Order: sequence, then structure tokens, then C-alpha cells
Amino acid sequence: MSEQTPEPTPRQAPAADAQPTVLVLDAQPLPRLGRLTGRARVRHTDEAGLAALLPSADVLLVWDFLSHAVREAWPGEGPRPRWVHTASAGVDHLMCPELAASDTVVTNARGIFDQPIAEYVAALVLAMAKDLPRTLELQRARQWRHRESERLSGTRACVVGSGPIGRAIAQTLKALGITTALVGRRARTGIHGPEELDRLLARAEWVVCAAPLTEDTRGMFDARRFGVMQPSARFVNVGRGQLVVENDLAEALAKRWIAGAALDVFEDEPLPESSPLWTAPGLIVSPHMSGDTLGWRDDLSEQFVDQYERWAAGAPLLNVVDKERGYVPGH
Repeated sequence: MSEQTPEPTPRQAPAADAQPTVLVLDAQPLPRLGRLTGRARVRHTDEAGLAALLPSADVLLVWDFLSHAVREAWPGEGPRPRWVHTASAGVDHLMCPELAASDTVVTNARGIFDQPIAEYVAALVLAMAKDLPRTLELQRARQWRHRESERLSGTRACVVGSGPIGRAIAQTLKALGITTALVGRRARTGIHGPEELDRLLARAEWVVCAAPLTEDTRGMFDARRFGVMQPSARFVNVGRGQLVVENDLAEALAKRWIAGAALDVFEDEPLPESSPLWTAPGLIVSPHMSGDTLGWRDDLSEQFVDQYERWAAGAPLLNVVDKERGYVPGH
């Protein structure tokens, strides 16, 4: 913020006998917050009512993690929540300069989606290696056509994004016999730095993107990067849709620069019916579901209530986001 702009002030702590106000940006089905009964005043709002209610909230739960309303409604000055929690791993949908500059604490749902997403990536890799999409097509056509499939053991993977999700993916792929390199924001023990990415891409049969969306990573997979990959490579994105230049990926598939791809996240969601990605050769499209296993919303609800108990007791919160970097720093 400039020196002429006063920094917004958080809401004053509620009186000892008052209950803190928890404001929920709703999505259906609603979170299970029964454990907060008698301990917090829970209010619900949609996008239209968010701006009016934010100044009166002590805590904001961004349950609708696909909404960008927080960025537009966040108060630049005056009262505002002291803590914001989003029921997602990514925080790009809510971060704005005013929130980043404030002393409001932001936390995310780190830890909920790690293993489910890793399993989903493994399923995609297996499906492409064993040509399962084609098998299902032939079954529907009642055609008996013997083919040979690929062996995963001994192949190489490059996983971009060294957070908990990326590390879980790397561990799961290693269990399949795939030699896996992990690329992060900076080089450290067991993790390659971004300066090595192109070299690793050129050697990998499997490229998995699980990076957070920041100014440095936006559009990182473009025509040049797809050109670096070998023709037998497959690309998987379970990070954020904006990490990929989608037209460049469609062209790379059409020109067979790479052998195939799978996308679970997209720049525009739901993916428009007019998108060329629906018919791109060798592309598997799934509707942002890689981390959503049975009971995942209950897990998110429990995580928030556990965090609330820490917050109410004055204990340090878990999963605190570095608001300048846009993610929870690794250890």
C-alpha cells in the first residue's frame, strides 16, 4: 500500500461475553457447523450480500471456493474479519491487494486433498498407459481388437509443484515404479529448482502439474514448454486451469507434439460446450473432481471447526498462507 493510504483495521475482538460472528460464503450443500452452536454466531450469505456483511464478521469461511466475490467485496478500510479460511488448497480466487496488505490471517484446506488427488493422478496415468479410454470405446462398439499397452515401471515423471499435493503425487507414482523428479519454487534436498524444469520435461514420459497459481506460474505450460516435451509424453494438470495456455495444449495435441493429456482444471469452469478441448485428440477431460472423494465436505467442515477452536483459544492457526506468495510455505 502507498504511504498515503491508511491500512485497514481489523474488527475489534468481541467482548468476553459476546460470541464471535462467523460469516459463511455459501455453496450447496452447506458446511456442517453444529459444533459451533452456542460458541459462535454463524451467518450465511451469497455473493450479492457479502460486501455488506463483511465488516460485521470476525471470521469468514469461504465455503464457495469457486467464487471470486471476496476479491471484489473485501473492505479496503474500516472493520473486516480477522481471519479468513477457504475450503480449498488454492487461494488465488480470494486474494486481492487489500487483503494481502492487511493483518488478516488467511488459512486454507491443506491436507484434505493430498492423497485423493495423488490417487486420481495415478488413475489417469494408468488409464493412458493401458489405453483404457480406447478399450471402453471398443466395448461400446462391440469390437474385439487386441492391442499392446505400455509398462509404467522404469518410465520417468516430472511433477511440478512441491507442496503436499505434489509430494503425495510423487510418492504414489514412485510406488508404480516410475522414477519421479519433483520441481518446486526453489531447489532444496529432494526438490529441483525451476531452472531445471526444461531439462526434466525433455526426459519425462509423464508431466504432472500441481503448482499453485501465482504470477510466476500463470501460463507456465505454453507452446514452448509443450515443444520441449518428447513426442511420447503425457501431460496432466490437477493444479489450476490458468497454469496452462489451453489453446497451445490443444495445438500440441493436434500436431502430436505430445502423445496425450488429462485436465481436471480449466481456465473457465464449467468448461463451455464450445471449447475445442472437448474434442482435442488424446485428451481426457474431467470436471474438477480429482480431490473430491466421498465425505470430503464433512472433512472440510471438521477441519474448519478444529481451526476455529484453535482461533477461539488463542492458539496458532494451522495452514497459514503467505499472502505475498499465495500458498502455505513448505517446511
